[in-house]
Amino acid sequence: MALNKLEPSVLVADQVFEAIHDGIMNGDLPAGHRLLIRDLAAELGTSVMPVREAIRRLEEAGLAEKAPYKGAVVKRLTAEELLHVYDVRRLLEVEAVRLGAACVSPSAVDQMREQYRAMRQALDEQRVADLLDHDEQLLSILYTASGNPVLLEMIRTLWRRCRPYKIVGARNTLDSGDPSVLSMFQEQLIDAAANHDVAAAARINNESLLSATDRIRQALPSKASVL
Repeated sequence: MALNKLEPSVLVADQVFEAIHDGIMNGDLPAGHRLLIRDLAAELGTSVMPVREAIRRLEEAGLAEKAPYKGAVVKRLTAEELLHVYDVRRLLEVEAVRLGAACVSPSAVDQMREQYRAMRQALDEQRVADLLDHDEQLLSILYTASGNPVLLEMIRTLWRRCRPYKIVGARNTLDSGDPSVLSMFQEQLIDAAANHDVAAAARINNESLLSATDRIRQALPSKASVL
């Protein structure tokens, strides 16, 4: 485990939160990983109080939870939560893509293509966290064109909530030897957006999220729940 060191000029509690949060987002702290307060404090070079505060905030964000006999852990993955989160993502993101595809500018489409190229390079090099970052940046460009910042903020909150699921799904897909599914929907979505084909963009986004749900569910333990 290698968390980022703290910067003296920034509030310690915020830095501790960001360091642990980043560890979860990039997969260094996987689902079920014990968040041992004293160990984290020692690694980050701080007292235990900021770590306790950071873990509390992570629990509020749905990224950590209390486990019997273990204390705080990175939230474990369940098929039930996967379905709930992705059902809500479909509701919000299909609407966001409808609104965005209707009026996205040519320059924004060019930016989406740049993110797609970076995403493909990360995919070729199997850099999962970077792959997911570029995918989200690509989608953010299109969703920003919707003109509804509250919608985008809610979607980004869900992305953070389900990042551990995304990591498991992407790694499992890469291990299966057929990574094309991790990029094919994005390429189709860019083409639909460039043509302002709202119906096609909505259909592609819906299919992409359904495909992701199915791939991630297959990567989870068959009996439910805990990774």
